[in-house]
Amino acid sequence: MTHYVSHCQTLESPPFLSLVCRASLDWAADEYSRPYAFKILPGLLPLEVLAYHSGMKTIPLFILFIFALPLLAHAATQTQVFDTAAGPVKITPLFHASTLIEAGGKTIYLDPAKPTKFSGLPKADLILITDIHGDHMDPDSIKDASKPATEIFAAPAVVATVTNAKPIANGETKSWQGWTIEAVPAYNLKRGPSPGKLFHDKGRGNGYILTYGGKRLYFSGDTEGIPEMRALKNIDVAFVCMNLPYTMPPDEAAEAVRAFHPKIVIPYHSRGSDLAVFQKGLEGSGIEVRLLDWYPDK
Repeated sequence: MTHYVSHCQTLESPPFLSLVCRASLDWAADEYSRPYAFKILPGLLPLEVLAYHSGMKTIPLFILFIFALPLLAHAATQTQVFDTAAGPVKITPLFHASTLIEAGGKTIYLDPAKPTKFSGLPKADLILITDIHGDHMDPDSIKDASKPATEIFAAPAVVATVTNAKPIANGETKSWQGWTIEAVPAYNLKRGPSPGKLFHDKGRGNGYILTYGGKRLYFSGDTEGIPEMRALKNIDVAFVCMNLPYTMPPDEAAEAVRAFHPKIVIPYHSRGSDLAVFQKGLEGSGIEVRLLDWYPDK
């Protein structure tokens, strides 16, 4: 079953306001159109860009607002809310692998990295980093998302660069603020930059299983459909990567997902992938497929 995310979620906290604002500004800030002003009423949705110039014409405010509404709604619908025994978990796609997770008054970022701007988002209570590549480990973004009390858990190879991170290796588990965080393998079986080399060596990077209020959320990290993924049990929501040449194509991802059969699967880290192929590969499986927009600038 495929579920297109189209229902409007409530924008009830500053992170969502910021996401909508940024999306609106991005929409109106290409080389042909420049926003002149942007206004927000406290506690409400952003109203609109106040003036919009394209060529020699200024588009009236009400017309701009009409065109802006679909984009505002689109940004709002990306946040997924999952009920748990400990309260709701809210997960918002930021870009590529960068993910915002909120629950119990705490903020977690997975792989905070450019081009996401963290200055307008809540500061992290916890940051999780999967691997050493720049789309997962970005010291500048980690700094922007952090506050003095932020904790960082990361694959040991990451700690060589992010020296204030606490290492968590494949097979290790940590408890944090009501969460159980399990590091699981993420690696290539056959794909690499040259014969005999892999893009992601076994044991270097992590996927994560995050458990909160009885719900198990899996983030694959950079991986192919490895035996450890196929052997996963009782996953409620799986975020699974797919992009060539670095991880795996959509058909292989679908085959791996069928093996461990999560209740819901959400493709991420999927730039350039044909997600229709992924959907088709899961037809008749009983697994709900949700498609989110991880690339709002394209």
